[in-house]
Amino acid sequence: MINPQWLHTFAVLSEMKNFTRTAEQLGITQAAVSQQMRQLEQQYGQLLVRRGREMTMTPAGMALLQYQQELQHAENRLQIRLTACESTRGDVGLVSTGSIGLRLYPLLLDMQQQHAGLVLRHRFAPDTEVLDAVLSNKFELGITSVKPDDSRISASCFTKEPLELIVPAGKNINSWQDLVNLGFIDHPDGRAMATRLLSRVFPGNPGISSLPISGFSNQVSLLLEPVARGLGFTVLQHFARSSFAKQEAISVVKTDVAVVDTLWLIHRCEWPLSSRAERVVAYLRSQLNC
Repeated sequence: MINPQWLHTFAVLSEMKNFTRTAEQLGITQAAVSQQMRQLEQQYGQLLVRRGREMTMTPAGMALLQYQQELQHAENRLQIRLTACESTRGDVGLVSTGSIGLRLYPLLLDMQQQHAGLVLRHRFAPDTEVLDAVLSNKFELGITSVKPDDSRISASCFTKEPLELIVPAGKNINSWQDLVNLGFIDHPDGRAMATRLLSRVFPGNPGISSLPISGFSNQVSLLLEPVARGLGFTVLQHFARSSFAKQEAISVVKTDVAVVDTLWLIHRCEWPLSSRAERVVAYLRSQLNC
């Protein structure tokens, strides 16, 4: 049986890559860190290679670190089982893409007001970071527009979200030229979204690159402000549009075709969701009618 304190020290040292900082982090002496590493290396061989200030792990060191992480995951699963009855107390972390996050965050705050014992953490992130955050156990739940192809992840349909063509209130869009006259308010995913939707609404159009750019923002919560001021149009997801405060200043163009994305709820499949997380998911589904 490996001393759990030695394993913890080794894990911190692998992150800090410095004996002094590791000792400070753990509140012990540097000599104690060195002694614990010697004890481990007597059992498992050389774990670390030091060249000056650089420190790298040997294959044995990487294997031991993986073992320590597996033990930590097992402890987390045990904690979930032991607190399964506490569905309204404790921490639940949710990471999501921007558009759905704008819709969910106020709902999470409503739920936390109803249950003072809950601590609900939410983070906005792009799809790739959503997956990484769940895989690394930083967040128990994730919502992404890309269904992960990873055996460690459980994915289920959370809701559907259409793309919308959004123009200033009172503007009529009957042709491609009407869009040219307005100009495009771009954003990081703007060209991809506009291409997907406008290629179906206006088949045979000259392409998004032919549209003049009349603005840009990388903040989804602010993107519709220039549209509301009559400075151009944009293509955006439904939940981002519906969360905008000045609905009277914008208009969604009704189209005969639709581009609808599936949003996926993801979590680690190796262990069950905590009762707290299940309660959060049920509440959010009920509020979104999904």
